[in-house]
Amino acid sequence: MSNMKKTMTFLLLLAIVILPVNGKERKDVKPVRNIILLIPDGTSLATVSIARWLQWYNHPEMPKLNIDPYLCGTVRTHSSNAPIGDSAPTTSCYMTGYPSRTGYVSTYPLSDPANDIYPTDSTRAYQPLATVLEAGKILHSKAAGLVFTCEFPHATPADCSAHSYIRSRYDWIAPQMAHNDLSVVIGGGTSLLPKESEAYLKANGYSIYKDDLTGMRNDPNPKMWALYGQKDMDYDLDRNPSEQPSIEEMTRIAIEKLSTNENGFFLMVEGSKIDWAAHANDPVAMATDFLAFDRACGVALEFAARNGETAVVIAPDHGNSGISLGVRHCAGYDKLTKDQLFHALSQFKLTAAGFAAKLNEQPASEVQHIFREYAGFELSDTEMKTLYNCKGYKNSPIPEGERSSEGVETSLYSNGSLSDFLSLLIASKMCIGFTTGGHTGEEVFLAAYHPEGNLPLGMHTNIELNDYLCALFGFNRDLLDELTGQHFARHTEVFKGQKYEIIPATDPKDGFPSLVVKGKKTQLNIQPFTNIVTAGKKGEETIRLRSVVVYVDKNETFYLPAELAKYVE
Repeated sequence: MSNMKKTMTFLLLLAIVILPVNGKERKDVKPVRNIILLIPDGTSLATVSIARWLQWYNHPEMPKLNIDPYLCGTVRTHSSNAPIGDSAPTTSCYMTGYPSRTGYVSTYPLSDPANDIYPTDSTRAYQPLATVLEAGKILHSKAAGLVFTCEFPHATPADCSAHSYIRSRYDWIAPQMAHNDLSVVIGGGTSLLPKESEAYLKANGYSIYKDDLTGMRNDPNPKMWALYGQKDMDYDLDRNPSEQPSIEEMTRIAIEKLSTNENGFFLMVEGSKIDWAAHANDPVAMATDFLAFDRACGVALEFAARNGETAVVIAPDHGNSGISLGVRHCAGYDKLTKDQLFHALSQFKLTAAGFAAKLNEQPASEVQHIFREYAGFELSDTEMKTLYNCKGYKNSPIPEGERSSEGVETSLYSNGSLSDFLSLLIASKMCIGFTTGGHTGEEVFLAAYHPEGNLPLGMHTNIELNDYLCALFGFNRDLLDELTGQHFARHTEVFKGQKYEIIPATDPKDGFPSLVVKGKKTQLNIQPFTNIVTAGKKGEETIRLRSVVVYVDKNETFYLPAELAKYVE
């Protein structure tokens, strides 16, 4: 091969590698009107397998999941500088096309040259990044919705509609989500909606329901927030159906409301607590919450097939727990029958969290009755003694100060907490094992439906999945970058040559700094984490933005729309 041919071959291979990274347009995908992205948080492939077996065991007529006909590949998910990521940077990548650091919500990562998996630009650190959801709203006036079972400012829903380099700063994230003008939000977190945010929603025509299932079901308003539980919602198996909706019902209601928008919609549905169950090493909660999520997938796929203008994408954000069907301590597990492997799992009517709540509600005399009714077995004497010595067991006959690990079942005692004991107890009754209580780095499954059959086949990086989502709405990541530049510009650039001042918060513990810009025409008063800017010394004029203003304390920068410059020029 000549040197010229070698060079051309190298350049072709290089182009194949970097095209997705540069966000080039995918010409093989026909744009659609609606996108439904479903994310089973922290779901490893073994979780899917165990859930499928459990469904088939309980319902012989249902050997397959709703997602099964649509499985089309895998996704390699990661952080910007680590192969194993948490929900914040991994979902950020789906939404923005850029990997990010642990804990970052749709925010450009701090550069780590020695470890970055893709090259990063150190000058862009902490830059809020426009998401596919935001692009759909801004470019095409599409409706946007979120459904989840965690609290609403949690990492995955936040990644779609907020920006922060600290995922736990709910005081930064919650108002952004309220002010980003999402059409429908259904999930957990009644205690986390700020009063100002709730007032904003009500003033702009939203129905707001807190732990009000009847109200949500009967409200025809296409603009709605419905929240359940102080923070997260209950696991599906523990859920009281008269108090909390299933994720299947929440998905159906969201689709019905979003479908009233003539321009289409973007909906993200998260099976949030599959991940929480995996952290707890609770196989019952993992399997049953995944099956609940799969039923939500069924709703989305049924709508898409009927609608003809909707694409559905289903992918976890990362794996979790290293769960396996088959474990070393279970001798001869590879020869066990279906009954021997799945009968015990099928008997559980509560998760570990559900058992903890039930045990703390009823006296110790009811312990064996509770396990007989909700698990199909009784505790042994050693298991009972271990329970009595657990921290957090309110009804133990052993005073808390006298509880110890002496004489207990050491394999079930762990750190002595009630929740850990119950998860270990549940797993001990079946041949299911775990390698960790944290996230894992294996590829995750990918499933998709497109009305024209334009599917993302094979192994995709999380960047390439963003390329596909962008293509479904008829744009590429370059356009996302343009939106980032337009709507999240640095205040130092937007108001260059103008007089401006950052006013510190009156109470740094309970408030944010503000930005005051004194132009020739008027004065702008800018508060972070909202879409409202006031003009005039007394705020006589209100300017409503199509995106939110983000303040980053690390660099003392307000990121805001470049078009604000026209008000003070």
